Amino acid sequence: GMTINRPERDRDHVTRQKLMETLSTLLGGRAAEETMLGYVCTGAVNDLQRATSIARNMVTQYGMSSRLGPVVYDTNHDEVFLGRSMAQARPYSEETASLIDSEVKALLDEAYQRCLEILAKKRQELEAVAAYLLEHESMDAAAFRNICGEPASRLVPET
Repeated sequence: GMTINRPERDRDHVTRQKLMETLSTLLGGRAAEETMLGYVCTGAVNDLQRATSIARNMVTQYGMSSRLGPVVYDTNHDEVFLGRSMAQARPYSEETASLIDSEVKALLDEAYQRCLEILAKKRQELEAVAAYLLEHESMDAAAFRNICGEPASRLVPET
């Protein structure tokens, strides 16, 4: 599967809820594979990388972790440049690094669980879309709306 998001008007001011929805969207293909096939494969690697990056930014840059609080942790892991040591120390402890990893995983687990819940509630639509894709290999928005019988924006159940 492939996920494409429409650009938002204001990309600099994004709520935690919107970021969690983005994580769920990115993890949706993998969750659908697991739901329909009972296993996962390597196809979602880019989505997993993007979701992990967003979750890490939520924790380390945006202060969206209740356990770590509104703190920005310097996580600049850019390429090594001349004059910069590869062994450059992080400005926080190993304990904090472990907590960051734990919080990132918790966000991804929460988003993935949300995907599985949505897919369970929308199993009939998922099966219809899968059958269509097996026959046609791709699907446009009109075909998607026709199969699901409602606008794509209404397919996510209210929480």
